[in-house]
Amino acid sequence: MKIAILLLPALLLAGCGTIDTVFREDSVASEKLKERKSYCGGVPRIYSGVTYDFCSLHAPVPENGRTSTGPASTYGMLIDIALSSVFDTLLLPYTIYQQQTDGSLIITQ
Repeated sequence: MKIAILLLPALLLAGCGTIDTVFREDSVASEKLKERKSYCGGVPRIYSGVTYDFCSLHAPVPENGRTSTGPASTYGMLIDIALSSVFDTLLLPYTIYQQQTDGSLIITQ
């Protein structure tokens, strides 16, 4: 039981937009949004996790229906947006510096 409690935060953070945009390479976030055929052309580094999640949320539904959609998926995304907003706020000094030095994440189409 203790292991499950310790693994739950790790599993929640694995799909977190902030983790994908701040702590991983730029190509990871770019590829994921390109696979989802997101309408976003770029993601600013400031509050990048929240922006990334909104881009994922507003991506078109795939024709093959292989990904989960519906209320459960939407609620999971809303939880991720809430968590990302907290982490993005905590990381704000770093992401402001990163925006100034590197610019926005560009999603190549």
